[in-house]
Amino acid sequence: MNDITLPQELVDAARRVVEANRAAGRRVAVAESCTGGLVAAALTEIPGSSEVLEAGFVTYSNSAKQQLLNVSGDVLDTFGAVSIAVAWSMAQGALAKSDADVAVAITGVAGPGGGSEKKPVGTVVFARAERGGDPADVIADKRFFGDLGRGGVRLQAALCALELLLPDAP
Repeated sequence: MNDITLPQELVDAARRVVEANRAAGRRVAVAESCTGGLVAAALTEIPGSSEVLEAGFVTYSNSAKQQLLNVSGDVLDTFGAVSIAVAWSMAQGALAKSDADVAVAITGVAGPGGGSEKKPVGTVVFARAERGGDPADVIADKRFFGDLGRGGVRLQAALCALELLLPDAP
């Protein structure tokens, strides 16, 4: 049986997240769209990740975002799947549907198709929600990585999401 080989920088980032959250006594959840489970895969590559990773939601379609994470259809229709509003709703939904202390959501356009003038290929939106945090205090970021190819966009998005899971993330 062959091992799955993830990029070393992704495994290293996941190791930092597992170690830092274990030390802080925090459980994490991820709500992934364009990364398709890559963040959860990286975290579970690390021995002992079961002490930290509470849940992973891969909600690729809009209906999955609605059914699994309670993202409002109105929010999806108004802002589109690749938006701060949807990422924030995904992160809040992941917290609500799990016992995690912190959740990060990722939604974007990995390409090669699916981009638009306003949201070109390489556009990814992130959000982090913390249990007990003020819901009005939206922690979200929109990044444009450029057209790095599908794998490149997904890797950069996963790396950013992992950084947001660190206890001292801004």
